[in-house]
Amino acid sequence: MTSADAGYRALREAAAWLDLSGRGVIRVTGQDRARLLHALVTNHVEQLQPGQGCYAFFLNAQGHILADVNVLRFADSVLLDTEPETARRVYEHVDRYIIADDVTLEDLTTATAVLGVEGPEAAAVLAAAGAPAPEEPGRHAVWEARVVARLSSTGAPGWRIFAPLGDMARLIGQFERAGAVSASSEAARVVRLEIGRPRYSEDFSGQHLPQETQLLEAVHSNKGCYLGQEIVERVRSRGHVHRLLMRLQVEATEPPPAGSQIMAGEKAVGHITSVAFSPARGKVVALGYLRPDDLTPGVPLAVAGVAVEILARRPAGISAPKEGT
Repeated sequence: MTSADAGYRALREAAAWLDLSGRGVIRVTGQDRARLLHALVTNHVEQLQPGQGCYAFFLNAQGHILADVNVLRFADSVLLDTEPETARRVYEHVDRYIIADDVTLEDLTTATAVLGVEGPEAAAVLAAAGAPAPEEPGRHAVWEARVVARLSSTGAPGWRIFAPLGDMARLIGQFERAGAVSASSEAARVVRLEIGRPRYSEDFSGQHLPQETQLLEAVHSNKGCYLGQEIVERVRSRGHVHRLLMRLQVEATEPPPAGSQIMAGEKAVGHITSVAFSPARGKVVALGYLRPDDLTPGVPLAVAGVAVEILARRPAGISAPKEGT
């Protein structure tokens, strides 16, 4: 078995560690930090207590998604965790709206090691390493000079550890002695698509509205005003969008290119966003957008002449605290 195979199997059946360093890590301090962030993201920051977190979108005024973030609240600060592609965008976006606010931003991206421990046995690995394992999504706890948060990059049970950059080798050693094996980004991507966990820049971007992604755990419907809310509410009241992100399976072993059109007969009804071959299924798994209005019952779907099946009409999301908690 190759190391790639071992990492893939560990993510599915045991526990693996993932080097997630490079993710944007931004610390927000100052008395107005929660109020400002609450006015900029789609979820309810002000109701979070220290040790809690939530998943949220930053939107522009037209309601399109600039970035997705995990918001972790501490007693004296808020930590924003985002994809590598959106780290600078998030920093500059928040900075643009600091006017007379008591808010200070610190970009910790290059000084922070970010490690994921994911898979069915991830909790046992954390326990064996002496690390806390907060149970609720977004919950986090301090572990020595580190922070452990209940976050997953693949959608499998997982935790994310934020640590000083120089602590990376020691951290990996602790988790390997506790039973975790290394998993590559390629293995993690396959598992992500098997589970159906969307990723910003691959499956949604600044061209998309929140409702199109179906990741509505990122949107709090009763939190008050925030940038882009008018568009979100307009779409919600209308109760309809023209395209929806869905989990798909392609009856092939060779992945079609991302962006390939999905056809219903002679009609293009959507396109693939991210795609990979699944060894466990023996077929290709993907995420893609489909236009519900163009789907006709009984008419099969195909991409590049190969049959496509809708596995789920809603992709696996990233859980957030329930409203009112």
